[in-house]
Amino acid sequence: MVGAELVTALIGTAPRVWHGVEKLAGPEDLDALLAGLALRPEGRVLEPAQVEAVRRLRSELRTIVDGAEEGEAIRLASALTARARASLTLTGEERWRWTYEATGDLADELAGIAGVGLLGVLRTLGVERFRACAAPDCEGAFVDASRSGRRRYCMPDLCGNRVNVARHRARRRGASPG
Repeated sequence: MVGAELVTALIGTAPRVWHGVEKLAGPEDLDALLAGLALRPEGRVLEPAQVEAVRRLRSELRTIVDGAEEGEAIRLASALTARARASLTLTGEERWRWTYEATGDLADELAGIAGVGLLGVLRTLGVERFRACAAPDCEGAFVDASRSGRRRYCMPDLCGNRVNVARHRARRRGASPG
């Protein structure tokens, strides 16, 4: 689910997660994040004002993931989709088709994608899939859209590895004589 991945990726750029370091500092950071999610806007040059608007969106997303009750999460996610003038329709092939009117505002378009992703997770998996990172020194949060629902870390490559390394070192210290 690209919308859920977008939410998690944006939340993961916040200074709160990186102990005061902004990981969405400029247009090049936003471009790299969107490229990693295959959401790079074709032919669009990103501006600092767009980065600031996406940071505000990031705060809205964090509010939803941080423990909004289900009804409130649905209301807030629905408001995000409305910003992109989005619609979800059933086509003749019995498939859902996501369409939106391009507003020219990147943050609103991303809000629509994120909103649809959040609503999809809420509908199919439930609000309990909005979680805080299990790493003791991390302030991250994420949307667990995995099939098994066992994801524990906002950034498994980073937070999960840190926890595993700490456990390994603790075991080695415990096993050493003396």
